[in-house]
Amino acid sequence: MSNAQGTQYIDDDRSRVTQWSFTAAGDATGPHVHEFDYIVVPVTGGELTVVAGDGTERPMTQVAGTPYSGQAGTSHNVVAVSDTPIVFVEVEIKTPATRAQ
Repeated sequence: MSNAQGTQYIDDDRSRVTQWSFTAAGDATGPHVHEFDYIVVPVTGGELTVVAGDGTERPMTQVAGTPYSGQAGTSHNVVAVSDTPIVFVEVEIKTPATRAQ
């Protein structure tokens, strides 16, 4: 199993933005726990397997341009299923949103 490539573009007081790239089946993020709530924006779409912290697995199909969100505390590993490249951008939200008065 190879490692997916994570490239961090922003890491400031408000957010962390990382692009994840998978080049072949078996590429994986590695087990991790999300420190913050997050939004994922698939760039290419693709077939993945999400392995939860307790070892359970579920298939995931990312659709290019269709974002989804996750919560802080999520524990998982994300593994590419297909040999086609998969790219997505993960935006972690460090601070709660403030409303304009």
